[in-house]
Amino acid sequence: MKTRESALDLAADRAKALTLTPVSRETEARLDRFVGLLTTWQNRINLVAPSTMPNLWTRHIADSLQLLMLVETPMLWLDLGSGGGFPGMIIACSLAEHPGAIVHLVESNQKKAAFLREAVRVTGAPAQVHAMRIEDFAAEFSGRADVVSARALAPLAKLLAEAYPLLKTGTVALFPKGQDVDVELTEASKYWTFDAKLVPSLTNPDGQIVVIRTLAKRPVN
Repeated sequence: MKTRESALDLAADRAKALTLTPVSRETEARLDRFVGLLTTWQNRINLVAPSTMPNLWTRHIADSLQLLMLVETPMLWLDLGSGGGFPGMIIACSLAEHPGAIVHLVESNQKKAAFLREAVRVTGAPAQVHAMRIEDFAAEFSGRADVVSARALAPLAKLLAEAYPLLKTGTVALFPKGQDVDVELTEASKYWTFDAKLVPSLTNPDGQIVVIRTLAKRPVN
């Protein structure tokens, strides 16, 4: 009975998530394959907090998909600290319908990187996994990304330091944050000058998405 109830709860959560962030039938199928894989791997390695599994679709998938509403169709997306695939793999599942689009997933944890590689294979999403530290990836990457994202990775001041080499002219940074976003913005402004727009989260009443289009280091006194 508990298994049946869990399945019903997950189905209801899926329906709610796809109402918040509608996608095509083809993308739904890719997301279903991703969720099936994540559920299996979650028993082996901790990809998401166990307490969030009953609300996986709203808590993680819709939370990731909403980022696509903030930018025009991106063709090159960099996701830093991809972990269990959020938001990068979810974005890639959606961008599969746009020929030439690619998402680079940067994840230094080797077990999580292995999961991401399997997720790319199973879903057929246009993504490439880089099992390396962010600073090493930034040193090697020479292109211009449309979007740089990071979710639940680090405080904003540290995120900006890691993302700075990747934020070329025209690149947008998208950083989902929680209720302490004002504190993080104040701290980050001690070291950086930036124009930040806050967009309320569709999935978290206390959440905000920090949208940054310009970033510069503050002069050292």
